[in-house]
Amino acid sequence: MAHLVTLDQRTPDWRAVAAVARGAPLVLADAAQERVQAARRIVDRVVEDGVQAYGINTGLGALCDRVLDPDALARLSLNTLKSHACGVGAPLDDELVRAIMCAQVVNYSHGKSGISPALVDGLVALLNRNLIPVVPARGSVGYLTHMAHIGLTLTGLWQLRTGGVTRPAKQALADAGLAPVTPAAKDGLSLVNGTPCMTGLLCIALARAERLQKWADIIAAMSFEALRGQLAAFDEEALALKPHAGAQTVGYNLRTLLQDSPLLQASQGLRLQDALSLRAIPQVHGATRDQLRHVAEQVNTELASATDNPLVLGTPDNYRVVSQANPHGQSLAFAADLLAVALAELGGIAERRIDRLVNPLVSGLPPFLVEDSGVNSGLMIVQYVAASLVAENKVLSQPMVVDNYVTSALQEDHLSLATPAALKALQVIENSERILALEYLAAGQALSFQKVQSLALGTQAALSLLREHVDVVSEDRILAPDIEAVVAIIQDEANIHRIEAQAGLTLR
Repeated sequence: MAHLVTLDQRTPDWRAVAAVARGAPLVLADAAQERVQAARRIVDRVVEDGVQAYGINTGLGALCDRVLDPDALARLSLNTLKSHACGVGAPLDDELVRAIMCAQVVNYSHGKSGISPALVDGLVALLNRNLIPVVPARGSVGYLTHMAHIGLTLTGLWQLRTGGVTRPAKQALADAGLAPVTPAAKDGLSLVNGTPCMTGLLCIALARAERLQKWADIIAAMSFEALRGQLAAFDEEALALKPHAGAQTVGYNLRTLLQDSPLLQASQGLRLQDALSLRAIPQVHGATRDQLRHVAEQVNTELASATDNPLVLGTPDNYRVVSQANPHGQSLAFAADLLAVALAELGGIAERRIDRLVNPLVSGLPPFLVEDSGVNSGLMIVQYVAASLVAENKVLSQPMVVDNYVTSALQEDHLSLATPAALKALQVIENSERILALEYLAAGQALSFQKVQSLALGTQAALSLLREHVDVVSEDRILAPDIEAVVAIIQDEANIHRIEAQAGLTLR
Protein backbone atom coordinates (compact mmCIF):
# COMPACT_ATOMS: atom_id res chain seq x y z
CA MET A 1 0.00 0.00 0.00
CA ALA A 2 1.26 3.50 -0.84
CA HIS A 3 2.49 5.64 2.06
CA LEU A 4 -0.05 7.94 3.69
CA VAL A 5 0.22 11.62 2.80
CA THR A 6 -0.75 13.91 5.69
CA LEU A 7 -1.48 17.62 5.40
CA ASP A 8 -0.40 19.29 8.62
CA GLN A 9 1.78 22.33 9.37
CA ARG A 10 4.08 21.69 6.42
CA THR A 11 3.14 22.27 2.80
CA PRO A 12 3.58 19.10 0.72
CA ASP A 13 5.83 19.18 -2.31
CA TRP A 14 5.06 17.99 -5.83
CA ARG A 15 6.19 14.46 -4.99
CA ALA A 16 3.49 14.15 -2.33
CA VAL A 17 0.81 15.26 -4.80
CA ALA A 18 2.13 12.77 -7.36
CA ALA A 19 2.02 10.05 -4.71
CA VAL A 20 -1.66 10.76 -3.97
CA ALA A 21 -2.35 10.85 -7.70
CA ARG A 22 -0.90 7.34 -7.93
CA GLY A 23 -3.01 5.98 -5.10
CA ALA A 24 -1.54 7.07 -1.76
CA PRO A 25 -4.26 7.88 0.81
CA LEU A 26 -4.64 11.49 1.92
CA VAL A 27 -5.57 12.78 5.36
CA LEU A 28 -5.96 16.24 6.90
CA ALA A 29 -4.33 16.49 10.30
CA ASP A 30 -6.08 18.42 13.07
CA ALA A 31 -4.11 21.61 12.35
CA ALA A 32 -5.24 21.66 8.71
CA GLN A 33 -8.85 20.93 9.64
CA GLU A 34 -8.80 23.76 12.14
CA ARG A 35 -7.54 26.19 9.50
CA VAL A 36 -10.33 25.17 7.12
CA GLN A 37 -12.97 25.55 9.84
CA ALA A 38 -11.65 28.93 11.01
CA ALA A 39 -11.77 30.33 7.47
CA ARG A 40 -15.33 29.08 7.06
CA ARG A 41 -16.41 30.90 10.20
CA ILE A 42 -15.21 34.14 8.58
CA VAL A 43 -17.37 33.52 5.50
CA ASP A 44 -20.37 32.81 7.70
CA ARG A 45 -19.73 36.06 9.56
CA VAL A 46 -19.48 38.03 6.30
CA VAL A 47 -22.87 36.67 5.23
CA GLU A 48 -24.34 37.47 8.64
CA ASP A 49 -22.95 41.02 8.59
CA GLY A 50 -24.12 41.67 5.03
CA VAL A 51 -20.75 43.13 4.03
CA GLN A 52 -20.35 43.23 0.26
CA ALA A 53 -17.66 40.74 -0.70
CA TYR A 54 -16.85 39.39 -4.15
CA GLY A 55 -18.14 35.90 -4.79
CA ILE A 56 -19.62 35.56 -1.34
CA ASN A 57 -22.68 37.73 -1.82
CA THR A 58 -22.06 39.16 -5.31
CA GLY A 59 -22.10 37.79 -8.83
CA LEU A 60 -18.93 36.58 -10.50
CA GLY A 61 -16.58 38.04 -13.09
CA ALA A 62 -18.21 40.91 -14.91
CA LEU A 63 -21.23 40.49 -12.59
CA CYS A 64 -19.19 41.33 -9.48
CA ASP A 65 -21.15 44.53 -8.77
CA ARG A 66 -24.49 42.70 -8.46
CA VAL A 67 -25.24 42.22 -4.77
CA LEU A 68 -27.36 39.12 -4.10
CA ASP A 69 -30.01 38.38 -1.55
CA PRO A 70 -28.76 36.05 1.26
CA ASP A 71 -31.34 33.45 0.27
CA ALA A 72 -29.73 33.22 -3.19
CA LEU A 73 -26.17 32.49 -2.10
CA ALA A 74 -26.44 28.70 -2.00
CA ARG A 75 -28.12 28.76 -5.40
CA LEU A 76 -25.28 30.94 -6.73
CA SER A 77 -22.76 28.32 -5.61
CA LEU A 78 -24.55 25.45 -7.33
CA ASN A 79 -25.20 27.54 -10.43
CA THR A 80 -21.51 28.43 -10.56
CA LEU A 81 -20.61 24.75 -10.75
CA LYS A 82 -23.25 24.03 -13.37
CA SER A 83 -22.41 26.97 -15.62
CA HIS A 84 -18.66 26.42 -15.44
CA ALA A 85 -18.82 22.67 -16.14
CA CYS A 86 -18.56 23.04 -19.90
CA GLY A 87 -15.30 21.27 -20.67
CA VAL A 88 -14.87 19.46 -23.98
CA GLY A 89 -12.85 16.57 -25.33
CA ALA A 90 -11.85 13.17 -24.00
CA PRO A 91 -11.72 12.80 -20.21
CA LEU A 92 -8.45 13.17 -18.34
CA ASP A 93 -7.02 9.91 -17.02
CA ASP A 94 -7.46 9.00 -13.36
CA GLU A 95 -3.94 10.00 -12.31
CA LEU A 96 -4.33 13.53 -13.63
CA VAL A 97 -7.74 14.05 -12.03
CA ARG A 98 -6.48 12.74 -8.69
CA ALA A 99 -3.55 15.16 -8.87
CA ILE A 100 -5.89 18.11 -9.43
CA MET A 101 -8.11 17.03 -6.53
CA CYS A 102 -5.13 16.66 -4.21
CA ALA A 103 -3.85 20.11 -5.18
CA GLN A 104 -7.34 21.49 -4.43
CA VAL A 105 -7.28 20.02 -0.94
CA VAL A 106 -3.79 21.43 -0.37
CA ASN A 107 -5.01 24.88 -1.42
CA TYR A 108 -8.03 24.77 0.90
CA SER A 109 -5.88 23.44 3.78
CA HIS A 110 -4.08 26.78 4.00
CA GLY A 111 -7.26 28.13 5.59
CA LYS A 112 -7.67 31.21 3.40
CA SER A 113 -10.51 30.12 1.11
CA GLY A 114 -13.44 29.80 3.48
CA ILE A 115 -14.88 26.75 1.73
CA SER A 116 -17.25 24.55 3.74
CA PRO A 117 -15.27 21.80 5.53
CA ALA A 118 -17.77 19.18 4.33
CA LEU A 119 -16.66 19.81 0.74
CA VAL A 120 -12.99 19.40 1.62
CA ASP A 121 -13.85 16.18 3.44
CA GLY A 122 -15.80 15.12 0.36
CA LEU A 123 -12.80 15.57 -1.92
CA VAL A 124 -10.63 13.54 0.46
CA ALA A 125 -13.29 10.82 0.58
CA LEU A 126 -13.44 10.62 -3.22
CA LEU A 127 -9.66 10.29 -3.38
CA ASN A 128 -9.45 7.64 -0.70
CA ARG A 129 -12.26 5.61 -2.25
CA ASN A 130 -10.84 6.11 -5.74
CA LEU A 131 -14.04 7.68 -7.03
CA ILE A 132 -12.81 9.77 -9.95
CA PRO A 133 -14.85 12.64 -11.43
CA VAL A 134 -15.12 12.54 -15.21
CA VAL A 135 -13.25 15.67 -16.32
CA PRO A 136 -13.10 16.69 -20.00
CA ALA A 137 -9.52 17.64 -20.85
CA ARG A 138 -10.07 20.78 -22.91
CA GLY A 139 -11.67 24.16 -22.45
CA SER A 140 -9.67 25.95 -19.78
CA VAL A 141 -7.85 29.27 -20.19
CA GLY A 142 -6.51 29.01 -16.67
CA TYR A 143 -8.72 26.94 -14.37
CA LEU A 144 -12.53 26.85 -13.84
CA THR A 145 -13.88 24.13 -16.16
CA HIS A 146 -11.91 21.14 -14.89
CA MET A 147 -12.57 21.96 -11.26
CA ALA A 148 -16.26 22.64 -11.91
CA HIS A 149 -16.71 19.09 -13.18
CA ILE A 150 -14.97 17.83 -10.05
CA GLY A 151 -17.02 20.03 -7.73
CA LEU A 152 -20.33 18.97 -9.26
CA THR A 153 -19.79 15.35 -8.26
CA LEU A 154 -19.70 16.35 -4.58
CA THR A 155 -23.26 17.63 -4.96
CA GLY A 156 -24.44 14.39 -6.55
CA LEU A 157 -24.46 15.78 -10.08
CA TRP A 158 -22.37 14.80 -13.13
CA GLN A 159 -20.41 11.50 -13.27
CA LEU A 160 -17.90 9.49 -11.27
CA ARG A 161 -15.65 6.71 -12.50
CA THR A 162 -14.25 3.81 -10.51
CA GLY A 163 -12.58 0.68 -11.80
CA GLY A 164 -13.03 2.04 -15.31
CA VAL A 165 -16.83 2.12 -14.94
CA THR A 166 -18.63 5.47 -15.20
CA ARG A 167 -21.84 6.03 -13.26
CA PRO A 168 -24.04 8.96 -12.24
CA ALA A 169 -22.40 10.72 -9.30
CA LYS A 170 -25.43 10.37 -7.01
CA GLN A 171 -25.49 6.60 -7.47
CA ALA A 172 -21.72 6.22 -7.06
CA LEU A 173 -21.75 8.28 -3.87
CA ALA A 174 -24.59 6.23 -2.40
CA ASP A 175 -22.87 2.95 -3.23
CA ALA A 176 -19.77 4.22 -1.42
CA GLY A 177 -21.78 5.26 1.64
CA LEU A 178 -21.32 8.97 0.91
CA ALA A 179 -23.99 11.68 0.89
CA PRO A 180 -24.14 14.63 -1.54
CA VAL A 181 -23.16 17.98 -0.06
CA THR A 182 -25.23 21.11 -0.60
CA PRO A 183 -22.83 24.01 -1.31
CA ALA A 184 -23.31 27.21 0.67
CA ALA A 185 -22.11 30.78 0.19
CA LYS A 186 -18.77 31.06 -1.67
CA ASP A 187 -18.45 27.27 -2.01
CA GLY A 188 -19.11 27.21 -5.74
CA LEU A 189 -16.51 29.89 -6.37
CA SER A 190 -13.90 28.18 -4.19
CA LEU A 191 -14.50 24.87 -5.96
CA VAL A 192 -13.70 26.34 -9.39
CA ASN A 193 -11.13 28.94 -8.36
CA GLY A 194 -7.38 29.03 -7.92
CA THR A 195 -4.44 27.21 -9.51
CA PRO A 196 -4.88 23.58 -8.34
CA CYS A 197 -5.71 22.38 -11.85
CA MET A 198 -2.47 23.52 -13.48
CA THR A 199 -0.51 22.72 -10.31
CA GLY A 200 -1.77 19.15 -10.13
CA LEU A 201 -1.10 18.55 -13.81
CA LEU A 202 2.45 19.84 -13.47
CA CYS A 203 3.10 17.58 -10.49
CA ILE A 204 2.43 14.59 -12.75
CA ALA A 205 4.43 16.15 -15.58
CA LEU A 206 7.39 16.50 -13.21
CA ALA A 207 7.09 12.90 -12.03
CA ARG A 208 7.07 11.62 -15.61
CA ALA A 209 9.85 13.95 -16.71
CA GLU A 210 12.09 13.01 -13.78
CA ARG A 211 11.79 9.34 -14.68
CA LEU A 212 12.39 10.07 -18.33
CA GLN A 213 15.56 12.09 -17.75
CA LYS A 214 17.19 9.10 -16.06
CA TRP A 215 16.10 6.78 -18.87
CA ALA A 216 17.58 9.23 -21.34
CA ASP A 217 21.00 8.78 -19.73
CA ILE A 218 20.70 4.98 -19.73
CA ILE A 219 19.64 4.77 -23.35
CA ALA A 220 22.14 7.37 -24.54
CA ALA A 221 24.90 5.33 -22.87
CA MET A 222 23.80 2.32 -24.93
CA SER A 223 23.94 4.35 -28.14
CA PHE A 224 27.32 5.80 -27.20
CA GLU A 225 28.75 2.35 -26.62
CA ALA A 226 27.23 0.92 -29.80
CA LEU A 227 28.80 3.77 -31.81
CA ARG A 228 32.16 3.35 -30.04
CA GLY A 229 32.21 6.85 -28.60
CA GLN A 230 35.26 8.62 -27.28
CA LEU A 231 35.15 8.76 -23.49
CA ALA A 232 37.20 11.94 -23.20
CA ALA A 233 33.92 13.86 -23.73
CA PHE A 234 32.79 12.73 -20.27
CA ASP A 235 36.10 13.39 -18.53
CA GLU A 236 35.34 14.41 -14.95
CA GLU A 237 37.99 17.14 -14.76
CA ALA A 238 36.96 18.69 -18.08
CA LEU A 239 33.24 18.62 -17.23
CA ALA A 240 33.94 20.21 -13.85
CA LEU A 241 35.10 23.29 -15.74
CA LYS A 242 31.46 23.80 -16.80
CA PRO A 243 29.88 23.43 -13.38
CA HIS A 244 26.20 23.35 -14.30
CA ALA A 245 24.62 20.93 -11.84
CA GLY A 246 22.76 18.97 -14.52
CA ALA A 247 25.85 18.43 -16.66
CA GLN A 248 27.77 17.16 -13.63
CA THR A 249 24.97 14.70 -12.82
CA VAL A 250 24.68 13.37 -16.36
CA GLY A 251 28.45 13.09 -16.70
CA TYR A 252 28.52 11.00 -13.52
CA ASN A 253 25.69 8.77 -14.80
CA LEU A 254 27.41 8.17 -18.14
CA ARG A 255 30.75 7.36 -16.54
CA THR A 256 28.99 5.00 -14.14
CA LEU A 257 26.99 3.25 -16.85
CA LEU A 258 29.97 2.87 -19.21
CA GLN A 259 32.77 2.12 -16.76
CA ASP A 260 35.06 -0.77 -17.65
CA SER A 261 33.48 -1.33 -21.08
CA PRO A 262 35.87 -3.57 -23.06
CA LEU A 263 34.26 -2.36 -26.29
CA LEU A 264 34.91 1.29 -25.48
CA GLN A 265 38.39 0.63 -24.16
CA ALA A 266 39.24 -0.97 -27.50
CA SER A 267 37.65 1.94 -29.37
CA GLN A 268 39.53 4.89 -27.85
CA GLY A 269 41.48 6.80 -30.50
CA LEU A 270 39.18 5.52 -33.23
CA ARG A 271 38.37 9.16 -34.01
CA LEU A 272 39.45 12.50 -32.56
CA GLN A 273 35.95 13.43 -31.38
CA ASP A 274 32.36 12.38 -31.86
CA ALA A 275 29.38 14.24 -33.25
CA LEU A 276 27.65 16.51 -30.77
CA SER A 277 24.65 14.20 -30.29
CA LEU A 278 27.14 11.88 -28.55
CA ARG A 279 29.79 14.26 -27.27
CA ALA A 280 27.33 16.77 -25.78
CA ILE A 281 25.06 14.34 -23.90
CA PRO A 282 26.06 15.79 -20.49
CA GLN A 283 25.54 19.37 -21.62
CA VAL A 284 22.19 18.76 -23.35
CA HIS A 285 20.64 16.22 -20.98
CA GLY A 286 22.05 18.22 -18.08
CA ALA A 287 20.42 21.43 -19.23
CA THR A 288 17.06 19.65 -19.27
CA ARG A 289 17.65 18.56 -15.69
CA ASP A 290 18.44 22.14 -14.66
CA GLN A 291 15.16 23.37 -16.15
CA LEU A 292 13.24 20.64 -14.34
CA ARG A 293 14.67 21.84 -11.04
CA HIS A 294 13.40 25.35 -11.79
CA VAL A 295 9.95 24.04 -12.71
CA ALA A 296 9.82 22.01 -9.50
CA GLU A 297 10.64 25.14 -7.49
CA GLN A 298 7.77 27.01 -9.14
CA VAL A 299 5.31 24.18 -8.51
CA ASN A 300 6.34 23.79 -4.88
CA THR A 301 5.96 27.53 -4.35
CA GLU A 302 2.46 27.36 -5.85
CA LEU A 303 1.52 24.49 -3.53
CA ALA A 304 2.58 26.72 -0.63
CA SER A 305 0.35 29.53 -1.94
CA ALA A 306 -3.26 30.43 -1.17
CA THR A 307 -4.77 30.95 -4.62
CA ASP A 308 -8.46 31.57 -4.07
CA ASN A 309 -10.18 34.86 -4.85
CA PRO A 310 -11.29 36.41 -2.62
CA LEU A 311 -9.12 35.38 0.30
CA VAL A 312 -10.49 35.55 3.83
CA LEU A 313 -7.99 36.84 6.37
CA GLY A 314 -8.01 37.45 10.11
CA THR A 315 -10.67 36.15 12.51
CA PRO A 316 -14.47 36.17 12.55
CA ASP A 317 -14.34 39.21 14.83
CA ASN A 318 -11.63 41.03 12.88
CA TYR A 319 -11.68 39.90 9.28
CA ARG A 320 -10.76 41.14 5.84
CA VAL A 321 -12.05 39.79 2.53
CA VAL A 322 -9.43 40.62 -0.08
CA SER A 323 -10.05 40.52 -3.81
CA GLN A 324 -6.76 39.98 -5.64
CA ALA A 325 -5.25 37.89 -8.46
CA ASN A 326 -3.55 34.97 -6.72
CA PRO A 327 -5.47 32.56 -8.98
CA HIS A 328 -3.57 33.92 -11.97
CA GLY A 329 -1.26 31.15 -13.13
CA GLN A 330 1.47 33.15 -14.86
CA SER A 331 4.35 31.49 -12.97
CA LEU A 332 3.06 28.03 -13.80
CA ALA A 333 2.38 28.95 -17.41
CA PHE A 334 6.03 29.93 -17.78
CA ALA A 335 7.02 26.72 -16.00
CA ALA A 336 4.84 24.53 -18.23
CA ASP A 337 6.19 26.13 -21.39
CA LEU A 338 9.76 25.71 -20.16
CA LEU A 339 9.11 22.07 -19.28
CA ALA A 340 7.80 21.40 -22.78
CA VAL A 341 10.91 22.92 -24.36
CA ALA A 342 13.24 21.01 -22.04
CA LEU A 343 11.65 17.64 -22.76
CA ALA A 344 11.38 18.33 -26.47
CA GLU A 345 15.14 18.83 -26.53
CA LEU A 346 15.64 15.52 -24.74
CA GLY A 347 13.69 13.88 -27.57
CA GLY A 348 15.39 15.95 -30.25
CA ILE A 349 18.93 14.84 -29.44
CA ALA A 350 17.73 11.23 -29.08
CA GLU A 351 16.41 11.32 -32.66
CA ARG A 352 19.85 12.47 -33.86
CA ARG A 353 21.44 9.47 -32.15
CA ILE A 354 18.89 7.15 -33.74
CA ASP A 355 19.88 8.53 -37.14
CA ARG A 356 23.54 7.82 -36.43
CA LEU A 357 22.73 4.28 -35.31
CA VAL A 358 20.83 3.33 -38.48
CA ASN A 359 22.97 5.27 -40.96
CA PRO A 360 25.75 3.05 -42.37
CA LEU A 361 27.68 6.13 -43.53
CA VAL A 362 28.57 6.96 -39.91
CA SER A 363 27.66 3.96 -37.75
CA GLY A 364 30.17 1.34 -38.82
CA LEU A 365 27.26 -1.08 -38.49
CA PRO A 366 25.06 -2.90 -41.04
CA PRO A 367 22.69 -0.57 -42.91
CA PHE A 368 19.59 0.12 -40.81
CA LEU A 369 20.83 -2.37 -38.24
CA VAL A 370 19.81 -5.54 -40.03
CA GLU A 371 21.70 -8.24 -41.87
CA ASP A 372 20.77 -8.85 -45.48
CA SER A 373 19.67 -5.25 -45.95
CA GLY A 374 17.99 -4.51 -49.22
CA VAL A 375 15.48 -7.28 -48.95
CA ASN A 376 15.12 -6.09 -45.31
CA SER A 377 14.59 -2.45 -44.34
CA GLY A 378 15.39 -3.12 -40.67
CA LEU A 379 14.97 -0.05 -38.48
CA MET A 380 14.96 2.45 -41.35
CA ILE A 381 11.46 3.70 -40.63
CA VAL A 382 12.00 3.81 -36.87
CA GLN A 383 14.03 6.95 -37.48
CA TYR A 384 11.21 8.38 -39.59
CA VAL A 385 8.80 7.89 -36.68
CA ALA A 386 11.19 9.61 -34.30
CA ALA A 387 11.55 12.54 -36.71
CA SER A 388 7.77 12.85 -36.87
CA LEU A 389 7.47 13.01 -33.09
CA VAL A 390 10.30 15.56 -32.87
CA ALA A 391 8.50 17.72 -35.44
CA GLU A 392 5.29 17.50 -33.41
CA ASN A 393 7.19 18.46 -30.26
CA LYS A 394 8.61 21.49 -32.05
CA VAL A 395 5.10 22.83 -32.60
CA LEU A 396 3.98 21.88 -29.07
CA SER A 397 6.98 23.72 -27.61
CA GLN A 398 5.78 27.09 -28.84
CA PRO A 399 4.90 29.13 -25.73
CA MET A 400 1.30 29.64 -24.69
CA VAL A 401 2.06 32.14 -21.95
CA VAL A 402 2.67 34.96 -24.43
CA ASP A 403 -0.73 34.46 -26.04
CA ASN A 404 -3.78 36.21 -24.63
CA TYR A 405 -7.53 36.51 -24.93
CA VAL A 406 -10.23 38.54 -23.20
CA THR A 407 -13.04 36.86 -21.27
CA SER A 408 -15.96 37.83 -19.04
CA ALA A 409 -16.82 41.14 -20.70
CA LEU A 410 -13.33 42.67 -20.23
CA GLN A 411 -13.17 41.73 -16.55
CA GLU A 412 -10.73 38.86 -17.17
CA ASP A 413 -8.51 40.61 -19.73
CA HIS A 414 -5.20 38.82 -19.17
CA LEU A 415 -5.07 35.04 -19.11
CA SER A 416 -2.20 32.72 -18.22
CA LEU A 417 -3.34 29.70 -20.29
CA ALA A 418 -1.37 27.65 -17.76
CA THR A 419 -3.68 24.62 -17.80
CA PRO A 420 -3.52 24.09 -21.59
CA ALA A 421 0.22 24.77 -21.34
CA ALA A 422 0.51 21.97 -18.77
CA LEU A 423 -1.53 19.61 -20.95
CA LYS A 424 0.75 20.51 -23.86
CA ALA A 425 3.82 19.72 -21.76
CA LEU A 426 2.33 16.33 -20.88
CA GLN A 427 1.91 15.58 -24.60
CA VAL A 428 5.54 16.54 -25.24
CA ILE A 429 6.59 14.15 -22.46
CA GLU A 430 4.50 11.35 -23.99
CA ASN A 431 6.08 11.97 -27.40
CA SER A 432 9.56 12.04 -25.89
CA GLU A 433 8.89 8.75 -24.11
CA ARG A 434 8.26 7.22 -27.50
CA ILE A 435 11.32 8.80 -29.08
CA LEU A 436 13.48 7.37 -26.31
CA ALA A 437 11.75 4.01 -26.72
CA LEU A 438 12.74 4.10 -30.39
CA GLU A 439 16.33 4.89 -29.44
CA TYR A 440 16.29 2.08 -26.88
CA LEU A 441 15.13 -0.31 -29.61
CA ALA A 442 17.78 0.93 -32.04
CA ALA A 443 20.62 0.98 -29.51
CA GLY A 444 19.75 -2.53 -28.37
CA GLN A 445 19.74 -3.72 -31.97
CA ALA A 446 23.11 -2.06 -32.58
CA LEU A 447 24.60 -3.70 -29.49
CA SER A 448 23.40 -7.08 -30.73
CA PHE A 449 26.25 -6.95 -33.24
CA GLN A 450 28.72 -6.93 -30.32
CA LYS A 451 29.60 -9.69 -27.88
CA VAL A 452 27.69 -9.22 -24.63
CA GLN A 453 30.89 -9.80 -22.70
CA SER A 454 32.36 -6.70 -24.35
CA LEU A 455 29.76 -4.36 -22.87
CA ALA A 456 29.76 -2.32 -19.67
CA LEU A 457 27.73 -3.76 -16.82
CA GLY A 458 25.26 -0.85 -16.91
CA THR A 459 24.46 -1.08 -20.60
CA GLN A 460 24.48 -4.87 -20.45
CA ALA A 461 21.79 -4.75 -17.74
CA ALA A 462 19.67 -2.37 -19.84
CA LEU A 463 20.09 -4.62 -22.89
CA SER A 464 19.12 -7.72 -20.91
CA LEU A 465 15.92 -6.01 -19.76
CA LEU A 466 15.10 -5.05 -23.33
CA ARG A 467 15.62 -8.61 -24.55
CA GLU A 468 13.08 -9.94 -22.05
CA HIS A 469 10.42 -8.05 -23.98
CA VAL A 470 11.74 -7.60 -27.53
CA ASP A 471 13.76 -10.05 -29.63
CA VAL A 472 16.61 -9.06 -31.94
CA VAL A 473 15.35 -8.04 -35.37
CA SER A 474 16.91 -10.64 -37.66
CA GLU A 475 14.53 -9.94 -40.53
CA ASP A 476 11.71 -7.51 -41.16
CA ARG A 477 8.65 -7.86 -38.94
CA ILE A 478 5.86 -5.63 -37.66
CA LEU A 479 7.63 -3.32 -35.21
CA ALA A 480 4.65 -1.45 -33.75
CA PRO A 481 4.08 -4.02 -30.96
CA ASP A 482 7.81 -3.98 -30.15
CA ILE A 483 7.78 -0.20 -29.84
CA GLU A 484 4.82 -0.23 -27.45
CA ALA A 485 6.52 -2.94 -25.38
CA VAL A 486 9.60 -0.72 -25.05
CA VAL A 487 7.43 2.27 -24.10
CA ALA A 488 5.93 0.13 -21.31
CA ILE A 489 9.45 -0.66 -20.05
CA ILE A 490 10.27 3.05 -19.88
CA GLN A 491 7.01 3.93 -18.14
CA ASP A 492 7.76 1.54 -15.26
CA GLU A 493 10.11 3.29 -12.85
CA ALA A 494 10.90 -0.02 -11.15
CA ASN A 495 12.89 -0.99 -14.24
CA ILE A 496 15.44 1.75 -13.54
CA HIS A 497 16.01 0.32 -10.07
CA ARG A 498 16.31 -3.14 -11.60
CA ILE A 499 19.08 -2.00 -13.96
CA GLU A 500 20.88 -0.35 -11.06
CA ALA A 501 20.65 -3.47 -8.90
CA GLN A 502 21.70 -5.82 -11.66
CA ALA A 503 24.71 -3.71 -12.61
CA GLY A 504 25.60 -2.79 -9.03
CA LEU A 505 25.42 0.95 -9.64
CA THR A 506 23.44 3.98 -8.51
CA LEU A 507 22.28 6.68 -10.90
CA ARG A 508 21.51 10.26 -9.94
